[in-house]
Amino acid sequence: MALEDRSAVQAARSAPLDSITALLASASEEVLKALIENPSLDETHVCVLLERKDLPGLLLEEIAKRKTWRASYRVRRALAAHPHTPRLLAMRLLRELHLMDLVRISLLPASNGELRRLAEERVLAQLPQLPLGQRLMLAKRGTSRIAGGLVAHGPEPVVRAALDNTFLTESHLLKILAREALPAQTVAAVARHRKWPKLVNIRVALLRHPHAPAELLPAFVPDLPRHEIKELLAQARLPEVLRIHLRHELARRKKE
Repeated sequence: MALEDRSAVQAARSAPLDSITALLASASEEVLKALIENPSLDETHVCVLLERKDLPGLLLEEIAKRKTWRASYRVRRALAAHPHTPRLLAMRLLRELHLMDLVRISLLPASNGELRRLAEERVLAQLPQLPLGQRLMLAKRGTSRIAGGLVAHGPEPVVRAALDNTFLTESHLLKILAREALPAQTVAAVARHRKWPKLVNIRVALLRHPHAPAELLPAFVPDLPRHEIKELLAQARLPEVLRIHLRHELARRKKE
């Protein structure tokens, strides 16, 4: 290390409080590592440093090793959300985060994909114990996977809110509709929704579901692809009323 660099490192290690803010922007990993050892460095400084997305994993590990900073919830939260935090460290930190911080990490585009999934799993595991107000909030603001989990868990007001969630995707909703044990009121909420029944795959999933409201099913038959109608007719447990509607639709198309 050059003399000038050694001087900068030593200065960072003992810099007075009013000089620390400028040092937080240093491009030198050695300077930043020395700055972490500075007794004048406080929680706010560390959180400002952790806002930098260019920090290397080794430096993040150094911060996590300091008991003073690991004791700070703000620091643990910032470390967990950082895109360069080593995987195992991030996984440990996730276990210590509050519900809404888990949701925030699951929505961060910069977060590692596996980290986002782990955050979602921790949220999903808590769903049965959450009060109605928190479920409604999650239904409106959670990721597609969280919204899908809330559709499956209910109750009905939560299901309706989750179905309106802009993050909810067709693929996640189809996974939920594939569950035969899904409550009838949940299936009915999907069937009556202004958006989802317009999608062919959702209509087919509703027509296949044993708890779909019988009075709504005939409206889902027109415009279905012919191969979907034939596959539905091949289904052994299809209600006879629906089977009749499907046959009539095929007959109508032959006449055209």
